[in-house]
Amino acid sequence: MSEFDHVQFLKTLSSEPGVYRMLDSDNQVIYVGKAKHLKKRVSSYFRSNITDSKTRVLVSNICNVEVTLTNTETEALLLENNLIKKYQPRYNILLRDDKSYPYILLTNHKHPRLAFHRGSRKVKGEYFGPFPSAGAVSESLRLMQKIFPIRQCEDVYYRARSRPCLQYQLKRCSAPCVNKVSDEDYTEQVDYVRKFLTGKSHEVIADLIKKMEAASQQLNFELAAKVRDQIMLLRKMQEQQSISGNFAEMDVVGFAHLNGLNGIHLLMIRDHKVLGSKTYFPKVPKDSSEQEILTSFLGQYYLAPGATGRIAKEIILPFEIQESDVLGQALTQISERKVTLKVVTRGERAQYLQLANKNALNSITVKQSTQDSINKRYAQLKATLRLDDITRMECFDISHTMGENTVASCVVFDSQGPNTKEYRRYNVTGITGGDDYAAMEFALNKRYNKLVDEDKIPDVIFIDGGKGQLGRAEQYFATWPHAKMPLLVGVAKGTSRKPGLETLLIDGGRKTIPMDSDAPALHLIQHIRDESHRFAIAGHRNKRQKQRTQSLLEEINGVGAKRRQTLLKYLGGMQGVKAANIEQLKKVPGISPDMADKIFNHLHDKG
Repeated sequence: MSEFDHVQFLKTLSSEPGVYRMLDSDNQVIYVGKAKHLKKRVSSYFRSNITDSKTRVLVSNICNVEVTLTNTETEALLLENNLIKKYQPRYNILLRDDKSYPYILLTNHKHPRLAFHRGSRKVKGEYFGPFPSAGAVSESLRLMQKIFPIRQCEDVYYRARSRPCLQYQLKRCSAPCVNKVSDEDYTEQVDYVRKFLTGKSHEVIADLIKKMEAASQQLNFELAAKVRDQIMLLRKMQEQQSISGNFAEMDVVGFAHLNGLNGIHLLMIRDHKVLGSKTYFPKVPKDSSEQEILTSFLGQYYLAPGATGRIAKEIILPFEIQESDVLGQALTQISERKVTLKVVTRGERAQYLQLANKNALNSITVKQSTQDSINKRYAQLKATLRLDDITRMECFDISHTMGENTVASCVVFDSQGPNTKEYRRYNVTGITGGDDYAAMEFALNKRYNKLVDEDKIPDVIFIDGGKGQLGRAEQYFATWPHAKMPLLVGVAKGTSRKPGLETLLIDGGRKTIPMDSDAPALHLIQHIRDESHRFAIAGHRNKRQKQRTQSLLEEINGVGAKRRQTLLKYLGGMQGVKAANIEQLKKVPGISPDMADKIFNHLHDKG
């Protein structure tokens, strides 16, 4: 490795604000930083008396430094976080879970739709949130659907209706698609939703009380009872979400450190309601300070592309950070409103902070407890299989229906448990239907024939099946070209097929591995086996459903792939196509009146 000539580099380095990128011998970015005074900041890395071990290791790997000048320190901060997201440098603190937060969308259709939304705001309408998780949005939508009968269906499904759907029968939609509700009444419910989502639930309840009293006076007891139920559900939902306090909008950031793990808990309050909370576990290089960790989290979380809608007016911090003023200026600039970051020691906000810190610590405890359980299972499995180490395991399963639509799954477990990013499915082709042995060989070929990275070779491969599948797998590995050979283990179900009675087979089924039914190692094997089975079944069902969806349309002469796709997309799937009348079919682009008659008659002849 050629040594980096920092002396010569520093002679030419500017003193303006900017961002610096440190690169290693492979020209990979290993650290990104920003500075108000580039020369002073970069020079500090090359002092002779550096005591911080993390910085010493970083400097020892530097082979080049690139810089980008900016007009202000705020611009440097924004660019720094974009580059961290792009390069994911190993010496930076990284926020791994940086997906855009979900919103509730109320569209601006004639009959507005209430829906989950994540990503860019291309759909016209009003956006409410952000919510801390998809689960929080789904739960809110589910509760609101019980209270306000607003449609949540897709537009293609809505346009294709000729009679009310099941949601109408369940009293969760007023069926505006088939005129079961007047436009005025529907608009009234939409206004209630809008008020509720903007924190005006008290106004909604007051309006509903007036409506209930008026209905009672007019002896319309059915309507009065319906409105009464709305009020009761609203109050129940309000109790679940409301908090006592005077602060309408703020984020409270809790922090905890325990046994080498750092947790940052974000408590989100909007319109005097707790939208929810979430704990983050950033990837942290060794010897990073708490101030570094919190500063990096705040920058990557709030300055991520498209994150403007998540920025609260007030952000409560667990302790002081040096760059709070710069970060506040950047957040003010991109959100176009005043944003303040502060540390509080008394009052209601301090109580919220105490709660956030408590949640951060609890989340770490739960995570480490889970990891301890995983470590215990791995340790026992290593002893049982007589392996020095297990860093990667894979499991294969085959799923089909009477030999059709065969799908093979491969799931991957590493030292942290399931690694879903590495899961793979394979559509099995070119074999005799129902031949599970051939399907297993097909899957192994697909998985390993083009394997280049030997780090991806598993220590153990579990085959969900008996001697036949295990024997076919051993035949495949008989010509294995790599130095590392995985241990092949068959997982055969017991005669009663109950969990805990599995038989573990090795050496082509000639030997079995005895294990107690309550052994942690067996629980780990059951987990990976069940994951492979679930993943295979899901792929098989998707394939089967797709085939069934298209099969009826494929039987109609003149309806090719393009027309099938248009029909399904425009009418909201096969159910919508079947439910459509001739007039609705004529409205589909590319479908002539004669073709509409032909499609309708064929589908209804088929029952």
